[in-house]
Amino acid sequence: MPAESSLTPMFRQYRTMKAEHPGTLLLFRMGDFYEMFYEDAVDASRVLELALTARGKGTAHEAPMCGFPHHQIDAYTARLVRAGRRVAVCEQVEDPRKAKGLVRREVIRVVTPGTLTDPGELDEKEPAWIASVAEVGGVVGAAFADLSTGSFLAWQSSDGPDAREALVERLQAFSPREIVVAEELPARERLAELGRAALTPVDGYAFLPDPAGELLRRHFGVASLDGFGLRDAPVAVAAAGGLLAYLRDTQKHGLEHLDGIALHEPRAALALDRATRRNLEIERSLRDGARAGSLIHAVDRTRTAAGARLLRAWILEPLLDAREIARRHDAVEELVERAALRETMRSRLEAVRDIERLTGRIVAASAGPRELVALRASLESVPALVESGSTLAMAFLRETLDGLDPCADLEQRLAAALVDQPPAGAKDGGVLRDGFHAELDELRAIRRDGSAWITALEAREREATGIASLKVRFNKVFGYYIEISRSNLDRVPDRYTRKQTIAGGERYVTPELKDYESKVLHAQERIVELEYELFAALRTEIAAHAHRLKATARALARLDVVCAFAELAVREGYCRPRVSEGLELRIAGGRHPVVEATLGHGRFVPNDTSLDPPASAIGILTGPNMGGKSTYLRQVALIVVLAQAGSFVPAESAEIGIVDRVFCRVGASDSLAEGQSTFMVEMTETANILHHAGPRSLVLLDEIGRGTSTFDGLAIAWAVAEHLHGRAGGAPRTLFATHYHEMTELAVALPGVRNLRMAVRERGHEVVFTHRVESGAADRSYGIHVARLAGVPAAVLARAREILENLEKDEFGGDGLPRRARRGGSTRYRRGETPLFALAEPEPRTPPPDPSVAEILAELRACDPDRLTPIDALQRLDAWVRRLRTRGDGA
Repeated sequence: MPAESSLTPMFRQYRTMKAEHPGTLLLFRMGDFYEMFYEDAVDASRVLELALTARGKGTAHEAPMCGFPHHQIDAYTARLVRAGRRVAVCEQVEDPRKAKGLVRREVIRVVTPGTLTDPGELDEKEPAWIASVAEVGGVVGAAFADLSTGSFLAWQSSDGPDAREALVERLQAFSPREIVVAEELPARERLAELGRAALTPVDGYAFLPDPAGELLRRHFGVASLDGFGLRDAPVAVAAAGGLLAYLRDTQKHGLEHLDGIALHEPRAALALDRATRRNLEIERSLRDGARAGSLIHAVDRTRTAAGARLLRAWILEPLLDAREIARRHDAVEELVERAALRETMRSRLEAVRDIERLTGRIVAASAGPRELVALRASLESVPALVESGSTLAMAFLRETLDGLDPCADLEQRLAAALVDQPPAGAKDGGVLRDGFHAELDELRAIRRDGSAWITALEAREREATGIASLKVRFNKVFGYYIEISRSNLDRVPDRYTRKQTIAGGERYVTPELKDYESKVLHAQERIVELEYELFAALRTEIAAHAHRLKATARALARLDVVCAFAELAVREGYCRPRVSEGLELRIAGGRHPVVEATLGHGRFVPNDTSLDPPASAIGILTGPNMGGKSTYLRQVALIVVLAQAGSFVPAESAEIGIVDRVFCRVGASDSLAEGQSTFMVEMTETANILHHAGPRSLVLLDEIGRGTSTFDGLAIAWAVAEHLHGRAGGAPRTLFATHYHEMTELAVALPGVRNLRMAVRERGHEVVFTHRVESGAADRSYGIHVARLAGVPAAVLARAREILENLEKDEFGGDGLPRRARRGGSTRYRRGETPLFALAEPEPRTPPPDPSVAEILAELRACDPDRLTPIDALQRLDAWVRRLRTRGDGA
């Protein structure tokens, strides 16, 4: 860039703006274009694929330049932000025609990944969070804001070694686009690894608790933050104040819709960590990362964008309060039973646009005429919606409808002001109705009826003066004038001002004619200017009611979600679950909502589940590949999530004791970006489960240990199951799917452990996977049959069968007990012991146990000889012998 002294005034102004906003790409408004210069132009031309030209070409002041029309600002800004740039928008803040010298310009906002609110760049079904992080004395806090909707939350960890782990979990749960941190924050480097979020270090003063608290109090206009629940959360206050300061610095204005803040309490919701959300495919399919194939996609029957976002929030944060869950279920049940009313409400909801995000753009002064018309149309549908629900009885619905403000005054104001089909831009004209503003009507009349006005004026002046030859005329030199012939000059009134003498008489003007001339000559220009002023004032007027509009949007979203849950229940045959404070988990005819949606109704094979600690806390699930083990595990968790979110569930019946956390370790995947192998990911997730699972948790484990050697894998899997069984306070409800058939021996020795298997039907050398879960242990994995289905050559299959027969020997020790059950050289496994598993050395690898032998041994140990009659004993012995002979053991 040239030296300061050699720059033109415009470039000095540009350079000043650029220096005030380092690290940004400056969009400099010049007339109808936004221009970029010097290194910004070179960078932007490449990112936006714009032609790179030059200003002052061939002179000492030549500057690379590129630009685009002003009406394309949203689209081009979004492209730059997506490419990793921060964008400062420098606007002309005075009319160039009225400016004396250089037009005054100001940066009106800075656009970053977390502050981008262009509707074309936001997913209407997902929030757009920006986060901040603070740390004070080992306690960490975070704040989360969504500028598109005005949502504002703050969170604080407990004091302890797990604080930063909890912070990472919160950030993963919100998945912000941008994280703002104080430059001095010790954990900055680790936060930079959290996926797609851009990390923005800023000056740390705003993150100090006292300045942060003062800023929040001034913004909300309160004397204390106690009413927001932040009294004992100083680090949450620090994070929230730091985030608000950043938003004020970047947005400059338009934060009125951030009209409150809530303390985020994750302990009030069923916890789903990132691994569990991923493994259960709640938000995204594991296959391709798309929304299609996820739980949320499968159950979403909402009609509004805000409803879709609320449904997502309910599913990601299911309730822990059985009474509040029941209130939601009551509401869903009433709408299930009243089909006609449900359909009426859903049809009226369909007319509702995204009031939350429309309000955000109105407050930010970026909403155009069509967006205000969309708001008006949305508000028009509210009274009929409220009226249609007037007979609803359930408390959740009643409270929502009774508190629903239709904002009738705002709707009427918008209806009176805006035409039905306005242009896209507020400066395009034709935005406001006739009759809305007197001056605007007059200007339009002048533009439309100029000749008629002149004729009327001419007639009035002839009558007033008695000069029949009086004419009102116009030319480009003198404009409008009244022409009087020489013979009538003595009758000219004093209010006429002589303009010009001509051969046949004189030309005059009057104050009325001069005023009209000014109006006619400038009518179109003034129409555009006045209409924009009036539109901007109307937008500001509506923005002042942002809190009302947000409350209306939230109420409509709640109605939409409950109606959607009812529609889902009816269309897909879901039942109302019974949720209690107990520990039971009983599901009859449960189905996987996503797989069922893919297969089509009626084609999914339903299964039962029964976990009821302490008598039945852990289920060891065995069976072949392709048998459906992973699907079964996932469906149990998804049914729990849906039930506690307030939805009906895909089952014939369900009784669910409140679950406080779901842990799901299903599937295997490398995390190459983090340098972690499949096995390391598996063990990390398993460690998290072992550290945090409690008696109210639901734990789903699939193929733990398969990422390492057989002996190591079996040892780890066994030890994990023992550890869960022996948890203080009681074992969590657990389903453990495994290919280690040796694991079925746990049911012999540990109370509360049951064997389950995926049923298989054999027809000669053919097998049929029924996808049904039944009691008992699988006696083999049918891996060779799966290999045959996959097209493995017959010779390989034959050799595999031969090797398998060689391996299936010596599965029990000489004492008749399973070898895996031994501990420390002892031949007796002491029931109820839970130390970590120690594989007996030097035992060779042994084949899978015969489930019949294991079951008979369990029955034998459970027998009380003192209570058996001789005939009972003989009958049981005879039954055991028959079962063993049926299995071909020759006993």
